[in-house]
Amino acid sequence: MRRVLLTLIPAAALCGCNMAPVYVRPSAPVPARWPQGTPYVASSTAEKAGLPWTLLIGDPKLKTVIERALSDNRDLRVALANVLSARAQYRIQRAAQLPAVTGEAGSSIARQNGVVRDSYSGNVGFSAFEIDLFGRLKNLSEAALQTYLASEEGARSTRIALVAETANAYATLAADQELLAVARETLASTEHSLALIRSLNRAGLTDKLDVHQAETTAEQARSDVASGMAQLAQDRNALDLLVGAPVESTLLPQSLQGLADTVARVPAGLSSDVLLQRPDVLQAEHQLKAANADIGAARAAMFPRISLTAAIGAASSALSSLFSGGAFAWSAAPSASVPVFGGSARGNLDYSKAQRDRYLAQYELAIQTAFREVSDALARAGTIDEQLGAQRRLVVASQRAFALSQERYRAGIDTFLNSLVNQRAFYSAQRSAIATQLKQVQNRLTLYRVIGADF
Repeated sequence: MRRVLLTLIPAAALCGCNMAPVYVRPSAPVPARWPQGTPYVASSTAEKAGLPWTLLIGDPKLKTVIERALSDNRDLRVALANVLSARAQYRIQRAAQLPAVTGEAGSSIARQNGVVRDSYSGNVGFSAFEIDLFGRLKNLSEAALQTYLASEEGARSTRIALVAETANAYATLAADQELLAVARETLASTEHSLALIRSLNRAGLTDKLDVHQAETTAEQARSDVASGMAQLAQDRNALDLLVGAPVESTLLPQSLQGLADTVARVPAGLSSDVLLQRPDVLQAEHQLKAANADIGAARAAMFPRISLTAAIGAASSALSSLFSGGAFAWSAAPSASVPVFGGSARGNLDYSKAQRDRYLAQYELAIQTAFREVSDALARAGTIDEQLGAQRRLVVASQRAFALSQERYRAGIDTFLNSLVNQRAFYSAQRSAIATQLKQVQNRLTLYRVIGADF
């Protein structure tokens, strides 16, 4: 046994060798600060970038819906299962660095020529344990660890995206409810006007052209009502899929404006360094680190691989004397192998280097994409309030124009066409205002997602 230990000591002393390249985080290929200027929202140095979703969302109904989605959404469950799978793979790979000790015991009884012979044995040992002289197993374990950490960041990214998508689907449902309500109001108004014009036509006070023009507006509104009802049903289906179960009617939004008032503005800060902590960027970096470790494993595979099989135990013809006297025995069988000609070692090393370059490009692209997404969201955030204010004033102006044109038509001093044009403008302005309000809510949700700092 002493000789076995003497064999392991120098081998263990060499196990600190690591042939992987030293990892240095690449410089971020984006400006250090967010874009500044007229279209962008102004940021304060005192602002901490990002916001937890529990502070982002103030509506209690929407909070309940999001909590259910985080519990029951199947995409998130898949991501969490991937994390558990990657963690198990890391544990398997990590175990290869340690000897797997096994114990065995056996006995046999044989009768030959009237003589009974007994045999008993017991031993403990390990088989083909690789002594990691050049860090091959260590780097394979490191690659598995980084893959596991990448899967964790992937799950965190899925979680943030799920919060934003659920809230976005909820806001879209609220907007489509209001669009349907506007279409129904317009349909009721046009049907009233159509009935009036038909009665005037029968009395000879107006011609058929006015009737047909009124019919076009009524049918367009009727078509929009049918389309809106279908869209509303599809919105419910999309929300149910995100949540993972049907959402009760009591949890649905009451109004888009009321929902918009409860969604907070997400600060972006001044520095773009926050992107380095975005889950998908961290995921790309862990994948780069794993590729870096794979290079070390591929390099080590080109050097001798030494393994050891050892055992200690006892054998005796009597169970009572199994662990006494000369019954003990031990054995050690070291072996080594090294590639001489041919093989795939050089190709594996070249492949690992190419993969490292690939993941480096993906990491840099992830940062650039994140910077572009935040910059776009900041540009929208800097102008959306002004756009929404203009749309609301347009609704008021077009409503007044429509009302005045109706009065002028009834007084006989204006044509029905002018009234019809103003009615369509009012209808369009209402729809545009709702769409702009939705964009405002979506912009805040987008900033939450693209900054990715849900702490």
